Amino acid sequence: MTSFATIADQLATQAIELPSWAFGNSGTRFKVFGTPGTPRTPQEKIADAAQVHKYTGLAPTVALHIPWDKVDDYAALSEYAQSLGVRLGTVNSNTFQDEAYKFGSLTHVDAAVRRKAIDHHLECIDIMDQTGSQDLKIWLADGTNYPGQGDLRGRQDRLHESLQVIYDRLGEGQRLVLEYKLFEPAFYHTDVCDWGTSYTHCAALGEKAMVCLDTGHHAPGTNIEFIVMQLLRLGKLGSFDFNSRFYADDDLIVGAADPFQLFRILYEVVRGGGYGPDSGVAFMLDQCHNVEDKVPGQIRSVLNVQEMTARALLVDSEALFAAQAAGDVLGANQVFMDAFYTDVRADLAGFREERGLPADPMKAFAESGYLAQIAEDRVGGTQASWGA
Repeated sequence: MTSFATIADQLATQAIELPSWAFGNSGTRFKVFGTPGTPRTPQEKIADAAQVHKYTGLAPTVALHIPWDKVDDYAALSEYAQSLGVRLGTVNSNTFQDEAYKFGSLTHVDAAVRRKAIDHHLECIDIMDQTGSQDLKIWLADGTNYPGQGDLRGRQDRLHESLQVIYDRLGEGQRLVLEYKLFEPAFYHTDVCDWGTSYTHCAALGEKAMVCLDTGHHAPGTNIEFIVMQLLRLGKLGSFDFNSRFYADDDLIVGAADPFQLFRILYEVVRGGGYGPDSGVAFMLDQCHNVEDKVPGQIRSVLNVQEMTARALLVDSEALFAAQAAGDVLGANQVFMDAFYTDVRADLAGFREERGLPADPMKAFAESGYLAQIAEDRVGGTQASWGA
């Protein structure tokens, strides 16, 4: 079996982007819960994100969400992030909270509403120009709730036309990354409901358009690793939004529901050439649930991704391929399971210490007193949430 020492250099290249909105208050359709010390500004969100990178060495970039993270001076915001040891990353658009988008944004029957949504995305690209961001990530709430409510074909046609205008504005080295979601808030049909729909639009747009796979956006029982394999095979997997789910889009700590699924996904990432700084596949969290403290919750998530990546890298590919070729069903499965069951926690602790990081980031952060300090410092103002 492959040893930990042989994968250490690969593991050292791992980078996982954090979402700024994960540090604000979050909740459900029923309630948004506040906590002491919640950030009130984009700067405070970035400061919290920098803590995750400080203790793990895994999270060097922070994604922005516009307009939630809108500021007057993005160059200054970028400099502030760099002063804390992180950089600004993906820019996420928002076409699901404006009154005009009740019946759609990029798919709306009204050309004026579509233009409003397009202009918002062009503004996001302007922000990317200022921050040096590579990816514009688009998730659309567009869809219908009742049969006959909208023209399914017409909505797809309008979506392509809108995306084409946005795509044509992309600069050198920039990408459009199109996320999909099975349902919610549209329950009869969602305009970008699955990987095939996202892929179809991205393929029509061109090589700068890629698919974003959110691990929580599938029907129960979906073989997500098969989708990962297929998108890598087609050269269209642009990024991940990692989180965990039990029922729907739960946005739970990564690996909390099914660590084995996370391992299987990461194995296919490694197998398909999607791991590493030159792969073109960006790792990001979209974990922002409503009961855990936000900074340690993000630390736990990135550590879970790191642990399952290490296990995936430990798969003895030579032995696995040999067993597969020989039709050795149980032998192939054993090779796979041997890697999954390998306890790499002690190795990872030593790996971190060699790089000047705490062996146990969760413990080190808890002992730092950071949460108590921000609870004392951040008094007054309006706490950030996914609604603002």
